[in-house]
Amino acid sequence: MTPNPNDPSRGTRRIAYLVPGPMHRTELGAAEVERRQDKLRGWAFPGTEVEVRAVDRGPASIESMYEEYLSIPAMAELLVATEADGFDAAIVGCFGDPGLDGLREISDMLVVGPASASIALATTLGHRFSFVTVTASIVPALRRLAWEAGAADALASVRYIETSVLDVNKDHGAALGRMLEQGRLAVEHDGADVLVLGCMSMGFLDVAEQMTEALGVPVVNPSQAGLHVAESTVALGLTHSRRAYMTPPKIAAGAKLGELFLGGDGTRP
Repeated sequence: MTPNPNDPSRGTRRIAYLVPGPMHRTELGAAEVERRQDKLRGWAFPGTEVEVRAVDRGPASIESMYEEYLSIPAMAELLVATEADGFDAAIVGCFGDPGLDGLREISDMLVVGPASASIALATTLGHRFSFVTVTASIVPALRRLAWEAGAADALASVRYIETSVLDVNKDHGAALGRMLEQGRLAVEHDGADVLVLGCMSMGFLDVAEQMTEALGVPVVNPSQAGLHVAESTVALGLTHSRRAYMTPPKIAAGAKLGELFLGGDGTRP
């Protein structure tokens, strides 16, 4: 019989949402971290505990592939610490899924990427989907995510509102207006029958239901999709495949995460 993720007899699921940048050190501050945690806890199924954790160093926001790569080492350290604290799953708190494959290699705990979760959901809800994201600089990365997920043929377009990640959080009303405008173009001009919000800050605006009603197509909130995929996968007793994401040989032989990186002079940092 399929386990019921809402069955309280299954005990508590502990899920960590890991922010790959020091959001608490930006102008948004710790209040935004707390707000996102409150949102996730409100969305979670009964029996799920959610905690938001942010790295202590890294890019203030991620709006390029280079910033994605900058975020990965600190995220790896935070992931290892989170697994040691007994969590059941971790969500990569950036829509680009930065480092998802590498993070899965170093963890036996389930690691969920919100982009891959959202793309999978979008392809079950319609025939063609479009991303609505923040800036033009992210467009190539989102096209690549769709290709990596095997969904390139289903991608109708990538639309963007040309608003930075940090500014999305400053003026929710203005951001929503631009998202509706670009979403309507994706539907009416690009042929999309499903939309995916291509930024976690957009997800935490909590406007997907409003957009769905206004535009007449399903709008996937990646913040919720990542959370509920993590919950459901844990409830099913599954995690990522170790044949697909093999433990790095040095770690399998007993090395610590920090021992995989040598300094420029050949010594360990």
